[in-house]
Formats: sequence, structure tokens, C-alpha cells
Amino acid sequence: MPGHPQLHAAEQPPGSITVAERVVAKLAARAALELPDAVATARRVLGRARPKASARVAGDVAVIDLEISVRWPASVPRVTAAVRRHVRERLTSLTGLTIAEVRIVVTDLATGIPSLRVR
Repeated sequence: MPGHPQLHAAEQPPGSITVAERVVAKLAARAALELPDAVATARRVLGRARPKASARVAGDVAVIDLEISVRWPASVPRVTAAVRRHVRERLTSLTGLTIAEVRIVVTDLATGIPSLRVR
């Protein structure tokens, strides 16, 4: 097309998509909240609490950092393992990225929040 720079095939394959790091981080935060015993930190964004998340993306590989709270009396190792697995699966499904690592810092135990688990 006239006026449009042409890309060489080695630079960018036809139909490729780049997902911004901030989008990957938002997706990771939302995915973490899909599990009942992982809850947001005290930070609020537009009135809604979300886990603090950041992402580094290099090519098709991402590293995720999350800060979450764990609902009391849930097992911290069990919840963080489930969050790590779920975030990796959801991000791979939603973005096509390979998630090399999901690093989690538990900043608090959430008390006074009813569990969604069926007893």
C-alpha cells in the first residue's frame, strides 16, 4: 500500500499481536481474583479492590509479579500454588504468551470476609 512502510517478514509475522505489559498485569490481577481464597490487597482502583500486579514481557514470554491477600483460615501455600497455576493458565489462554514465572507476595490475611466455599 502506498504511504505505509512495509515490514520484512522476519520483523513481524503477518497477523501478529503484541499485548502491552499493563494489559498483561491487569489480566493477571483479574485471574487471581477468580479463586475464592485469593483476595485483593487494600489498594483500590476506581472503587474496586484489585491485587497489585506487574508484568514484564519479552517477545512471547512474560514474568508476573502479584501482591494478594489470603482469606483466613485458608492455607497460604495451597492458595498461592492455585493462584500461580490459574494465572499461568488464564494468561496463556487469553494472550498466547508463555508465562515463565508468577511471583506472589502475600501482604495480608483477609478476615471478616465470608468464604465462597461450600461446606
